[in-house]
Amino acid sequence: MRHQSVLLRECVKYLDIDPSGTYVDGTLGMGGHSEAILEQLPHGRLIGIDRDERALDYARQRLARFGSRAALVKGNFGDLDQILDGLGVEKADGMLFDLGVSSPQLDDKQRGFSYMQDAPLDMRMDETTALTARDVLNTWSETELRSIFWRYGEERYAGRIAAAVAQAREEAPIETTGQFVDIIRRTMPASALREKQHPAKRCFQAVRIAVNDELGELERMLDTAPERLNTGGRLLVISFHSLEDRIVKEAIRKRENGCTCPPEFPVCTCGFVQTLRSVTRKPVIPDGEELAVNPRARSARLRIAERV
Repeated sequence: MRHQSVLLRECVKYLDIDPSGTYVDGTLGMGGHSEAILEQLPHGRLIGIDRDERALDYARQRLARFGSRAALVKGNFGDLDQILDGLGVEKADGMLFDLGVSSPQLDDKQRGFSYMQDAPLDMRMDETTALTARDVLNTWSETELRSIFWRYGEERYAGRIAAAVAQAREEAPIETTGQFVDIIRRTMPASALREKQHPAKRCFQAVRIAVNDELGELERMLDTAPERLNTGGRLLVISFHSLEDRIVKEAIRKRENGCTCPPEFPVCTCGFVQTLRSVTRKPVIPDGEELAVNPRARSARLRIAERV
């Protein structure tokens, strides 16, 4: 499978790997990040988590040479507490979460993630779950669709597109990605269609997030991960759109600032203490060399925090 691991060198650098440590790759994918970590981990252990069985099958083969040092688990990173408890791991020395859709997922038209190919409306990361993109577009109310297009896709024509979807499905169910793209194109004004970004990108992002509950899982992980890091352990998160990046940034900022009590309180009553510090002032982005090889990395933003 063709896949370029995003910001690979930077992730290995900022994890500051202890050769005997324990590390978590919470979005295992094709195993590229995990392989690079394991090569720096001769006496340690890596826990790889993914909910896509196809990705896990590929990663198992790729990482087989590392034997028991690689523990691969089917699961969701939002369930980090339960996964680590199940493996008898109390704390880790570093965690990495790459929130992007992998190239094999995008390129396999039957998965329905891409707006560049006509395919069944699916978009499930875990193909054993029930909810699909077809279900969302054909059964959710116009109000719900407008909400997800706006909240998850930051689509300024959310209302127009939701109304067009509701109207189209009255005549016949929307079955394919191509039909969804056509609805979006017919709805948007000509000026929006001339923009550099594909007109369907934001709505596809919104539906994918809704199908997989991506923001809910992200928030659960960000609540859990800092508590499962050893002091000095690093938390790395790669996001690909502004909504995810803001959530990650705010979660780090909140844990950096400590006490959340109003300034006028004479003493702290919240009990919230600083647990993270940012390692870099700004997010790390791909350099020109990486973008020349992997243009899909252009929107990647890596944020790094350290447990204190």
